[in-house]
Amino acid sequence: MAVVGMRKQQAAQTEAELKAAAIRVFERVGYLNAKITDITTEAGRATGSFYKHFASKEALLEALLADLLAEGDESAELEGHLDDFRDRAAVRWHVSAYWHFHRRHRPLMVALQQAAIVDDGFARRSQELLEPDLRHIADHMRGLDLPGDPLVAASLFTTTLSGFAAAYLGGHGRTPEVSDDEAIETLTSFLHAGLGGGAR
Repeated sequence: MAVVGMRKQQAAQTEAELKAAAIRVFERVGYLNAKITDITTEAGRATGSFYKHFASKEALLEALLADLLAEGDESAELEGHLDDFRDRAAVRWHVSAYWHFHRRHRPLMVALQQAAIVDDGFARRSQELLEPDLRHIADHMRGLDLPGDPLVAASLFTTTLSGFAAAYLGGHGRTPEVSDDEAIETLTSFLHAGLGGGAR
């Protein structure tokens, strides 16, 4: 039993090292240019070890997305999480949480965008994994006089939020310099007013 437990622990460690190495490689060369050998070299592992854990680079990215979603679920349990988007403070909590989440995980967020653009299958799987989060946002919109179906409104909310964060945190120099607080406040007011909550 001790040997089995040690093997599982070693396998989990190798998987974690491959994931961390992949993120570093994605940050340097981008997801599309990253090769599996780049990832295994970065992790200090043999190429064959990769396939013991992941069937492909896409499968690795899907596992990283699952990790992100699990972290997001944990953040929803944090103190201060408000769930009524009629209240501007509830919108701001979600905007701020996503903004800082995107900043922490920017290389991976960019990799997910790149993969979805070139791989329709990955894009569909990502949408399936993200659907519970979309429904979670739609639930927060109860009581609002929405401009359309709640799931469509939730999609507009998340797309605007992710697009804005990608533009301002991407480091491409195409957007004006703003502080995190200013960006969060501006986006909160925009989204709250757009949902019919007014600019309270």
